[in-house]
Parts: sequence; C-alpha cells; structure tokens
Amino acid sequence: MSKVIKIPKGLDIHLYGEASKEVKQTSESSFALKPLDCTGVTPKLLVDVGDKVQIGSPVFYIKQNPKVKFVSPVAGEITEVKRGAKRVIEEIRIKSDGSDNSVDFGKQSIAELTAEQIREKMWESGVWTLLRQRPYDIIPDADATPEYIIIKGFDSAPLAPDYNLLVKGEKAAIQVGIDALKKLTSKTLYLSMNKETDEEIASLQNVEKKTFTGRHPYGNVSVQAEKISPINKGMRIWYVNLQDLIVIGRLFLDGKYYNKKIVALTGEEVKNPCYYEVIRGTNIATLVSGNVTDKNLRYISGNVLTGMRIEKDGYLGYYDNQITVIEEGNYKEGLGWMMPGLKKFSISKTFLRGFTAFCSKKPVHIDSNMHGSQRAYIFTGDFEKVMPMDIYPMQLIKACLAKDIDRMEELGIYEVDAEDFALCEVIDVSKTDVQDIIRQGLNLMREQGL
Repeated sequence: MSKVIKIPKGLDIHLYGEASKEVKQTSESSFALKPLDCTGVTPKLLVDVGDKVQIGSPVFYIKQNPKVKFVSPVAGEITEVKRGAKRVIEEIRIKSDGSDNSVDFGKQSIAELTAEQIREKMWESGVWTLLRQRPYDIIPDADATPEYIIIKGFDSAPLAPDYNLLVKGEKAAIQVGIDALKKLTSKTLYLSMNKETDEEIASLQNVEKKTFTGRHPYGNVSVQAEKISPINKGMRIWYVNLQDLIVIGRLFLDGKYYNKKIVALTGEEVKNPCYYEVIRGTNIATLVSGNVTDKNLRYISGNVLTGMRIEKDGYLGYYDNQITVIEEGNYKEGLGWMMPGLKKFSISKTFLRGFTAFCSKKPVHIDSNMHGSQRAYIFTGDFEKVMPMDIYPMQLIKACLAKDIDRMEELGIYEVDAEDFALCEVIDVSKTDVQDIIRQGLNLMREQGL
C-alpha cells in the first residue's frame, strides 16, 4: 500500500438506500447517446433515423475534435434524434435488435503498436471519449499529450458504488488499458485508491499508486490532482474512470467495443437497492419498474450532489455508474424557519440536530426541497469547512459571477471543476446554483482559449 494522503476537510452525507453487494442482470431494448453528457461536445451526425447500426458503428463525431467518434452501444436501428431549443441534439435513440453484431476493430498487442496507432484505434472505436481532460472536464483533443493521467479508482459521493465490485474479474483488461495509455505519454500514470481498495486493483502494474483517506470530496479528481501536482495555467491532465478502462483494454484484447458496465441503483425510495449489469446508455425503466415506492420521485443519473435529473424512462448518463432515486421536494413549509428541525440535515447549530448530523454516520432522510428561496450572498465561512482544496471558494464564485477572468485565474479556476463545489451548494444559505456558476466560469475560460 502506498503512503496515505489525508484530506482533512470535507463532509460525508450518509443516506438510506445503499446498494447491496448483489449484481443482477437486466434486459432493455432502448438505448441512447446523449451529447449533452459531455462538456463542450457539438455532435455532427453520421447516421439518419432508420439506419441500421452494429455495436461500435460510428453515430457522430465531435465538430471541434473531428477525429473522435461516438459509437453505438448496441446493434439495431436509429429510431429518433431528439432535439431541444435551437435544434440542439439532446439524444440519439437506438432500438436494439437483440444481437451482438459488432464492428471488428482487430485484436492487437499493445507492444506491437506505436502511440499513433493506439490513438487511431481509440478514435475510430469510440473509446477515446472515455478520457477526460482537466481543466474544463472535456474530452481531450485527438493529438494532445497530458502532463499526467489519473485513473480514478474510487468514489466518495453519497451512496457511491463499490469500485471493487464494478471491476471484479477484469484485471487483465484494466492492465491492457493502462499499458495503452502509458504509450500515449512519457509522463506518469497515477491510480487513486482508498483503504477499501482490494488487492486485485492494488496489484496493477505500470502505474503509480496514490492512496487517499478523508471525507467527501476526497474521491474527486481535482482534490487528488492538487496533492499530486496542482493544475496551473497551460497545463493539461487527463483522467479516466477505472471501470471505463475496461472498455479500452477489451478493445485491444477482443478487437471489439465492450458495451457493458455495472451500475448501482441506490436511494431511500428504492425497495431493493442493488447492482445491475447494463449496456451503456440504457433506459432505466426496467431497473426501476416495481422496485420503487409510489411517492412522487426524482430520478437521478449519478449521485444526489452532481447527478443529472432524468425521467423514470430516461437514459443512463454516459459516464455514470450510479442511479439514485429520492423523494421529490415539491412542497412548502409553513414557517419552516421557526421549527426546531429535529430531522433536518444541516451543518449549522441553529437546528437542534444540526451539527450532530454533520458529524454522525447515521443515515439521514433527504429530498430535493431547497428549504428556502434564493437570496443575496453573505459570507458565512461555511464553504471553507467542506472545501478541502487550497482555494477561496466564495471569492472564486463571485469572480465567476463577475466574469473577471484575471481574478478567476488568480483564485485557481484551472484547478477546480463544478463537482468540487457540490457540497458548497448543499450548505449554501443563499440557495444559489453554485455548480452552474462554476461551470459557466469554466466555459468562459475555455471559450477564450485559455
């Protein structure tokens, strides 16, 4: 085990509905690719409604990065191209024909390939899209080279899936994936682990291990990168989820696009929270049908802090390993500010239970209610309690609101991503969309070419 890096600040929110260590099989016929899941992607379609596709057939490429393609996760037919405002493509829906017909990209040994050949194979097969770059959390340019690469080996968000279970039995594919990425850069590959990481993952070769401990968000890439080598202006690092590394490895081992993944169905309103083996981009209707309460519910692709709201017949997010179901908070509280708040989650001592909930490992009930309306920003000092990075969170938020590029750079905008401010958003007495503010700030920097 590598030297443990302790993250002293943060906040663990313990919720009901943790998934049992049971992996179930499911079947679904409807799937979708959602370009909006990927920051900065403008899709250029390569298919039309009614076209037949195989597993691994190109569906669209990235306008800004034309060598990089997104491919179909199933064999079947393109049934719909769903568009939103200004004709933005939101979903490309595919109906599976139940077959495993796949594009053959050819089995090849990593040792026999050059870095350029590896890149070309990753572009054509769609697996390049599993890599992401910091800053900006975008898919890397096709010809880019990173300062270093982080393999994200665990998650610390509420009800996060167990990565040991997600990748169980896939060590060989993961190792090939590591070897492929190693050929793309002369810099170091880092594998982030925690104390629960099992020996199958910890024994991987050709990668430097970093073990972290602490409270959420110690599983976030930004927090880990700050401890490894902070991201300064002009730097570009990559990261990849450990389960996604299986897809990259299997491309070279099997010569095909590996379309399966394991996801955790979690949340207090799920009757039997567990894991499911699914195909990427699956419709969640089969997973939740008959397995949730009859309350008014919110379905989230991802976790409660950073996930995307979807419908009960919506589609799993491109990078998500988790589905969360909680109660919808569309109710009003009469004189809620005067009530004792015995069952409310808070880090404030104003509520009788407040700071106890902040420190306790006992699960709490939580829904989507804001418990108040948006109001002016005030300095409380609470953000610093949950932000483990060496930045001034409130000042950076205000710089983003003011679109003050120089100030944003001085305050460390390149080091962070929207997800790093999720806890700030939870405890924010001003009820503002903190993550959205940071995302807009990052988008501004990216549009300026910085």
